[in-house]
Amino acid sequence: MAYVQESSQQSNRLGLLAIFVALFIIAIDISAFSPAVPAIEREMNMDITTSQWVINGYGLVFGVLVVTGGRIADIIGRRRTFIAGASIFLLFSLVGGLSINVPMLLASRAAMGVGAALMWPAILGMAYNLMPEERAGETGGLIMAVCGLANTLGPVVGGLLADLLSWRWIFFFNLPIATVAVYMCWKFTPLDAPYDPDEKIDYLGVVALTGSLLSFLLALSFASENGFLNPLVVGLLSLFLLFSVAFFIIEIKAGDIALIPPDIIENKRFLAAGAVTLFTSVTFFSVILYLPQFLSNVRGFSTIQSGLALVPMMVAFGLMSFVAGKLYLRTGGKLLVCVGILSMSLGMFFLSRLSQGYEYIFGLIILGAGLGLFNPSTTTMVIAIVNPNRASLASAIIYMLKITGGAVGLGVNAAILGFSQNITSGIGRAFEVNACFAFVGFVIAFLFMSAPRIPEREEG
Repeated sequence: MAYVQESSQQSNRLGLLAIFVALFIIAIDISAFSPAVPAIEREMNMDITTSQWVINGYGLVFGVLVVTGGRIADIIGRRRTFIAGASIFLLFSLVGGLSINVPMLLASRAAMGVGAALMWPAILGMAYNLMPEERAGETGGLIMAVCGLANTLGPVVGGLLADLLSWRWIFFFNLPIATVAVYMCWKFTPLDAPYDPDEKIDYLGVVALTGSLLSFLLALSFASENGFLNPLVVGLLSLFLLFSVAFFIIEIKAGDIALIPPDIIENKRFLAAGAVTLFTSVTFFSVILYLPQFLSNVRGFSTIQSGLALVPMMVAFGLMSFVAGKLYLRTGGKLLVCVGILSMSLGMFFLSRLSQGYEYIFGLIILGAGLGLFNPSTTTMVIAIVNPNRASLASAIIYMLKITGGAVGLGVNAAILGFSQNITSGIGRAFEVNACFAFVGFVIAFLFMSAPRIPEREEG
């Protein structure tokens, strides 16, 4: 009996390792292409407006479809969904590396986003299933620590591969690692039976939500360059309104098979967590986007130096994610979330005081520590406050809100930069506004968020 239990624990550990490897690949692909964009522009004869979609195409499709991926994972099973998503991700990593023209390259990045949108919620659901309930906080901490490590290494790995070999090897880098993750997942994670094999997928809801989010995020992207009165932007915002109304009507009629079911919408604790995520997500995205621009354009940093400048934030993020996982059982999630948001707001305030020195490193560390406390605690709380058969969907909705909040916040930041006299003052004011956004998130968390009961440790 002891041998069987030990064998099961070993299998669970290897299953978790597979999950963490897959998380690493998904997360590193968000940032690895940043330093390689100039090389891609030169080889593919791209302009800067087109080349941004090498990065944005992946993140945009990922964010738009992740809720659909979460619903599919909860309906047909998480391991099946993960393997399907990983297969898509692998195939188009190969296609992307072999791209012979711009449409082929951008389509490959978008298709990789589809694969990631299936993998991410399935991975989170599997991870929490493999760990005991009383170690849920530790699981969340490890997940975010892996993501923090991947985001830290992304620009470094991407820059080295692009400089030493070719930008194509950033695509090829995925192939062996993702293949190992798929094999280990198939071998060491249990095949979870669907909770309701006869449950239908709300395809109309999928189309309406995808259309709504895609038109909205594209409108924000184009508005940052052309203004909100641009005919294309106005048209996209009109589509957003039409799709949103359609989605609302479809979901009411769909009832329990809705893409976002009533028990999720009526969960006040979940809604509070979603609102907090919406207001705080811009802090991370704005620093990733604007600080390297400041360091490169104003301070004269090289591409690799600008990427390495973010390492203090990512290291603090990873370390505090691990600490948060250990503390979750003792303190509960709400305290960690509130302290994390205050740290994020304070970090943004310090970063807004851009100067010719290296004081920004202090702000990066405070911000990273806050992100490390906030992200795993929020994820763990969200998984715990919904029904187990909604775990993948709930985590996917939170990620969608993170992408949406980041996009809206960056749109506001772009408008601020557009009215500023120079890049330094513009980024400084944008970071001040983001600190205020984060503080609004703190108020919501303090007043409305509540954590589920913390499981007792068994004696003996």
